[in-house]
Amino acid sequence: QVQLVESGGGLVQAGGSLRLSCAASGRTFSSSAMGWFRQAPGKEREFVARINWSGLATYYADSVKGRFTISRDNAKNTVYLQMNSLKPEDTGVYYCAARTYGSDSYGTWGQGTQVTVSS
Repeated sequence: QVQLVESGGGLVQAGGSLRLSCAASGRTFSSSAMGWFRQAPGKEREFVARINWSGLATYYADSVKGRFTISRDNAKNTVYLQMNSLKPEDTGVYYCAARTYGSDSYGTWGQGTQVTVSS
């Protein structure tokens, strides 16, 4: 079972950058696909990006494509989300999630980290 802890959120001006980290514990991290999601106030949680177990395959929501980069370091049991050219609409709580090998859903979630982008 993987446990996840996000960090790196904060307040940034529009156009700025932040890097989120998600530290995982547990022996299944390196075989798990990982995803980032976000939830803005009053809205449903939405998909942001995902990365496969090896880090060789990534996928992004259209709203962040070209601005955000997901990566992982399996030696450090950590997945990252580099966020550049931030916009006020990127504001929300960002969650990382793990999908273990063979599963079709994200079964483990972190507690979230707040990202606020001011205009």
